[in-house]
Amino acid sequence: MVIKVINNEFHTVRGYQLLEQNKSVLTSAMEDYLEMIYRNSIKEGYIRINTLAELLNVKAASASRMVQKLGILGLLIYKKYGIILLSESGKEIGEYLLKRHHIIEDFLKLLGCEDDLLQQTELMEHNLNPKTVHKMNVFNAFLSEHEDILERLRDYQKNAGNR
Repeated sequence: MVIKVINNEFHTVRGYQLLEQNKSVLTSAMEDYLEMIYRNSIKEGYIRINTLAELLNVKAASASRMVQKLGILGLLIYKKYGIILLSESGKEIGEYLLKRHHIIEDFLKLLGCEDDLLQQTELMEHNLNPKTVHKMNVFNAFLSEHEDILERLRDYQKNAGNR
Protein backbone atom coordinates (compact mmCIF):
# COMPACT_ATOMS: atom_id res chain seq x y z
CA MET A 1 0.00 0.00 0.00
CA VAL A 2 2.51 2.63 -1.07
CA ILE A 3 1.36 5.77 -2.84
CA LYS A 4 3.79 6.84 -5.54
CA VAL A 5 3.80 10.52 -6.37
CA ILE A 6 4.69 10.77 -10.02
CA ASN A 7 6.28 14.02 -11.21
CA ASN A 8 5.39 15.63 -7.86
CA GLU A 9 1.71 15.67 -8.80
CA PHE A 10 -0.65 16.64 -6.02
CA HIS A 11 -4.13 15.23 -5.49
CA THR A 12 -7.07 16.02 -3.26
CA VAL A 13 -7.53 13.85 -0.16
CA ARG A 14 -10.21 11.93 -2.02
CA GLY A 15 -7.81 11.52 -4.94
CA TYR A 16 -5.21 9.92 -2.69
CA GLN A 17 -7.91 7.71 -1.19
CA LEU A 18 -8.96 6.56 -4.65
CA LEU A 19 -5.35 5.81 -5.58
CA GLU A 20 -4.99 3.74 -2.41
CA GLN A 21 -8.36 2.06 -2.86
CA ASN A 22 -7.35 0.84 -6.31
CA LYS A 23 -4.45 -1.02 -4.68
CA SER A 24 -6.55 -2.66 -1.97
CA VAL A 25 -9.51 -4.97 -2.24
CA LEU A 26 -10.90 -3.73 1.08
CA THR A 27 -12.70 -0.44 1.46
CA SER A 28 -12.61 1.57 4.68
CA ALA A 29 -16.09 0.29 5.53
CA MET A 30 -15.00 -3.33 5.00
CA GLU A 31 -12.05 -2.73 7.31
CA ASP A 32 -14.37 -1.30 9.99
CA TYR A 33 -16.61 -4.35 9.80
CA LEU A 34 -13.69 -6.79 9.91
CA GLU A 35 -12.13 -4.99 12.86
CA MET A 36 -15.40 -5.09 14.81
CA ILE A 37 -16.02 -8.74 13.96
CA TYR A 38 -12.48 -9.54 15.10
CA ARG A 39 -12.92 -7.54 18.34
CA ASN A 40 -16.03 -9.51 19.21
CA SER A 41 -14.56 -12.83 18.05
CA ILE A 42 -11.72 -12.48 20.56
CA LYS A 43 -14.30 -12.62 23.36
CA GLU A 44 -16.93 -14.97 21.99
CA GLY A 45 -15.44 -16.63 18.91
CA TYR A 46 -18.25 -15.29 16.72
CA ILE A 47 -20.66 -12.40 16.32
CA ARG A 48 -24.28 -12.12 15.21
CA ILE A 49 -25.59 -9.74 12.54
CA ASN A 50 -27.76 -7.83 15.01
CA THR A 51 -24.87 -7.37 17.43
CA LEU A 52 -22.56 -6.25 14.63
CA ALA A 53 -25.13 -3.74 13.37
CA GLU A 54 -25.66 -2.41 16.87
CA LEU A 55 -21.92 -2.04 17.56
CA LEU A 56 -21.36 -0.16 14.29
CA ASN A 57 -24.58 1.87 14.53
CA VAL A 58 -25.92 0.63 11.21
CA LYS A 59 -29.10 -1.19 10.19
CA ALA A 60 -29.07 -4.99 10.23
CA ALA A 61 -29.75 -5.03 6.46
CA SER A 62 -26.60 -2.96 5.83
CA ALA A 63 -24.55 -5.24 8.06
CA SER A 64 -25.94 -8.28 6.26
CA ARG A 65 -24.98 -6.90 2.83
CA MET A 66 -21.43 -6.15 4.01
CA VAL A 67 -21.09 -9.59 5.60
CA GLN A 68 -22.08 -11.13 2.26
CA LYS A 69 -19.39 -9.09 0.47
CA LEU A 70 -16.75 -10.12 3.02
CA GLY A 71 -17.90 -13.72 2.68
CA ILE A 72 -17.42 -13.59 -1.09
CA LEU A 73 -13.86 -12.41 -0.44
CA GLY A 74 -13.33 -15.45 1.78
CA LEU A 75 -12.75 -13.42 4.93
CA LEU A 76 -15.63 -14.82 6.94
CA ILE A 77 -18.24 -17.52 7.08
CA TYR A 78 -21.90 -16.60 7.54
CA LYS A 79 -23.90 -19.40 9.16
CA LYS A 80 -27.58 -19.88 9.75
CA TYR A 81 -29.23 -17.88 12.51
CA GLY A 82 -26.97 -14.89 11.84
CA ILE A 83 -23.71 -16.31 13.23
CA ILE A 84 -20.56 -14.85 11.66
CA LEU A 85 -17.17 -16.57 11.95
CA LEU A 86 -13.86 -15.30 10.60
CA SER A 87 -11.84 -17.41 8.19
CA GLU A 88 -8.10 -17.72 8.85
CA SER A 89 -7.33 -14.86 6.46
CA GLY A 90 -10.15 -12.83 8.03
CA LYS A 91 -8.59 -13.40 11.46
CA GLU A 92 -5.16 -12.29 10.22
CA ILE A 93 -6.52 -9.11 8.66
CA GLY A 94 -8.77 -8.42 11.65
CA GLU A 95 -5.84 -8.82 14.02
CA TYR A 96 -3.79 -6.34 11.99
CA LEU A 97 -6.68 -3.86 11.82
CA LEU A 98 -7.18 -3.95 15.60
CA LYS A 99 -3.44 -3.64 16.19
CA ARG A 100 -3.32 -0.67 13.79
CA HIS A 101 -6.19 0.94 15.68
CA HIS A 102 -4.37 0.57 19.00
CA ILE A 103 -1.08 1.89 17.59
CA ILE A 104 -2.73 5.04 16.24
CA GLU A 105 -4.74 5.52 19.41
CA ASP A 106 -1.59 5.16 21.56
CA PHE A 107 0.27 7.57 19.31
CA LEU A 108 -2.45 10.20 19.70
CA LYS A 109 -2.49 9.67 23.48
CA LEU A 110 1.28 10.18 23.64
CA LEU A 111 0.82 13.44 21.75
CA GLY A 112 -1.79 14.47 24.30
CA CYS A 113 -4.72 14.32 21.88
CA GLU A 114 -7.40 13.05 24.24
CA ASP A 115 -10.36 14.99 22.79
CA ASP A 116 -12.41 12.91 20.35
CA LEU A 117 -9.77 10.17 20.54
CA LEU A 118 -11.95 7.44 19.05
CA GLN A 119 -13.15 9.64 16.21
CA GLN A 120 -9.62 10.83 15.37
CA THR A 121 -8.29 7.27 15.44
CA GLU A 122 -11.11 5.99 13.22
CA LEU A 123 -10.57 8.76 10.68
CA MET A 124 -6.79 8.31 10.56
CA GLU A 125 -6.52 4.54 10.46
CA HIS A 126 -7.80 4.14 6.90
CA ASN A 127 -5.45 6.74 5.47
CA LEU A 128 -2.08 5.53 6.72
CA ASN A 129 0.02 2.95 4.98
CA PRO A 130 1.48 -0.01 6.92
CA LYS A 131 5.00 1.49 6.91
CA THR A 132 3.75 4.66 8.62
CA VAL A 133 1.80 2.61 11.16
CA HIS A 134 4.96 0.60 11.87
CA LYS A 135 6.96 3.80 12.38
CA MET A 136 4.27 5.08 14.77
CA ASN A 137 4.55 1.82 16.70
CA VAL A 138 8.33 2.21 16.94
CA PHE A 139 7.88 5.82 18.08
CA ASN A 140 5.33 4.72 20.71
CA ALA A 141 7.72 2.06 21.99
CA PHE A 142 10.61 4.54 22.06
CA LEU A 143 8.66 7.04 24.16
CA SER A 144 7.44 4.28 26.46
CA GLU A 145 11.02 3.16 27.06
CA HIS A 146 12.30 6.73 27.49
CA GLU A 147 9.89 8.35 29.92
CA ASP A 148 12.31 11.21 30.48
CA ILE A 149 11.93 12.23 26.83
CA LEU A 150 8.16 11.87 27.07
CA GLU A 151 8.14 14.17 30.09
CA ARG A 152 10.32 16.69 28.23
CA LEU A 153 7.84 16.57 25.33
CA ARG A 154 4.91 17.20 27.68
CA ASP A 155 6.72 20.09 29.34
CA TYR A 156 7.54 21.53 25.92
CA GLN A 157 3.90 21.22 24.87
CA LYS A 158 2.76 23.08 28.00
CA ASN A 159 5.20 25.91 27.37
CA ALA A 160 4.58 26.02 23.61
CA GLY A 161 1.18 27.57 24.27
CA ASN A 162 2.97 30.59 25.80
CA ARG A 163 4.90 31.35 22.61
